[in-house]
Amino acid sequence: SSYRPALFSRMSDLSSLRYDFPLILNVSETPDRAVLSLSRLVDDAVESLGENADRDRIARHGYKLEAELRRDLSVKGSGDLAQMWNAATERLSADSGDAVEDSAKRLWAFFDASGTLVDVETELPSRVVYHLWHSVQARKAKTFRQKAERLLQKLRDILDAEVVGSAAGRAPDRLRAGVGSSFASTFDFNAMSRILVEAKPSFALSDERRTRIEGLIKVLEGQRFYPIGKNLTEPYSFAFFKCSDALDAYQERHEKAVELLKTLAIADLETKGEYRESIHNLLFNGFGANGLDVEELAELPDYLVCTDAATLDAVETTQLVELLAAGLPIKILVRTDDILQPSKVAEGHVALGLRARQLVDTAIGLTDVFVFQSSASHLFQMREALLRALSYDGPALFSVFSGATGHNSDVPPYLVAAAAMESRAFPAIIYDPSAGSDWASRLAVGENPSLDDDWPTHKFLFEDDSLHAGSENLAFTLADFMAMDARFFNHFAIVPAGGYGDDLIPVPHALEASVSGIPSEVPVVTLVDTNGNVRHAITDDRLLRETRRCLTMWHSLQELGGIHNSHAERLLAKELKSRPVET
Repeated sequence: SSYRPALFSRMSDLSSLRYDFPLILNVSETPDRAVLSLSRLVDDAVESLGENADRDRIARHGYKLEAELRRDLSVKGSGDLAQMWNAATERLSADSGDAVEDSAKRLWAFFDASGTLVDVETELPSRVVYHLWHSVQARKAKTFRQKAERLLQKLRDILDAEVVGSAAGRAPDRLRAGVGSSFASTFDFNAMSRILVEAKPSFALSDERRTRIEGLIKVLEGQRFYPIGKNLTEPYSFAFFKCSDALDAYQERHEKAVELLKTLAIADLETKGEYRESIHNLLFNGFGANGLDVEELAELPDYLVCTDAATLDAVETTQLVELLAAGLPIKILVRTDDILQPSKVAEGHVALGLRARQLVDTAIGLTDVFVFQSSASHLFQMREALLRALSYDGPALFSVFSGATGHNSDVPPYLVAAAAMESRAFPAIIYDPSAGSDWASRLAVGENPSLDDDWPTHKFLFEDDSLHAGSENLAFTLADFMAMDARFFNHFAIVPAGGYGDDLIPVPHALEASVSGIPSEVPVVTLVDTNGNVRHAITDDRLLRETRRCLTMWHSLQELGGIHNSHAERLLAKELKSRPVET
């Protein structure tokens, strides 16, 4: 018989529950609507029906269709939203009649969404981050092209003005062509040409300026960062799977990036008539010699690297840190699939997401890197922070636990990912350098459950062996999380039915106890077996130590986030002690 944490007892079939997932990678909207929740889409559509007489029927069918899509995803994997919606409608219509089809059509009319339907699985972090990154880059590309095309038109107008204002531009044939055939017989173009030439001196650009403007046009029309107009050259790719490849690409394109950014700056001055050769020639000769700053790089596409912690060797890790430290416009996703890997240097210990934790700590220490950490289960809930990180003018690190460990039997990745955050094994962290100058402004941990507490606590309803209903408040600790993992079940001993006594105490109580010598009380976690029977499992000392270590790390994170800050509490105690006692 297999076991899972007692608090999961009512979550055996996720398709029957309503929660944020699955998600839609929406292709038809702006970044703030690039990732949508199916359940919220259905809720919003039902709400849009207002007081419609068929609202209850349509809502009921909508929830059935939603559950059907969840079942589809668990069996077939991701797919096109429209195709999956229509297929589910057809199946349910066969059982329930045409009313389902009517409900589906009326709900679909409110969706205003199209794209891929995805659930929590190994590649979800990469798919979500890439999709949002692509949406942000599309917005940047639109802004760049509008600016570049406006500059191009103005530069061409300067060259055209020289031709029009020259003697050749005022020649009879040129004037006749400009008027057109309809009025060709009305004017004496020879006389007109003579008058114009005598009345106004010809306009001519200096050879240096003409050459400069022609060079600017050539660069703007030929650049491969954001191809514009009739430029049919293959655009650069900015998405990679290895930091080394991204670094190589950045270095290879550096000269072209400098050239383009210099071109934009000079073109802006030229079109405003503000370019002064005696000053600006010297200034722009050294443009980019000392590197490009964040504001300049922000005009170009951001690089994206999607990798996973298991493939990061020492060389790749070093390059990752170098990329972040250099302040380059790079966004790096490190996906972690296993946060309970046994330690390679300390037998009996677990790494607790060591690689991800080291990278996050290093990135925060660099002070100017946006850091986003979350379990895959909370990506939709934290999507605003995700977008802020992807829109940040500077480097960003995304650390995401997929939940697809391969060691949790039949527990869905969504639940594993959510449990990692509940158990403090993989807490949510947002570090935003642009939010302010101090820790209180920059670091946020508010997305974690039960923020002020050691562990989240939930009410567990059950029936005992005598079928009497009961309830108790259960904390979800690292020990509960590890009980889901087949590799660590030898650290637990199942207590026989009816064997729970006063000498068995919950793990949180055991962590609070100060014991020397042989303890009189034994820590346990509450589990349920495949038949739904409640069982208690004794945890060994090694697992209890790991749980205590996890709690200590959580306490440190709480302090950094301004919760139970020891310095503040110490100062408060000192202040209260110094106050005179009122009589």
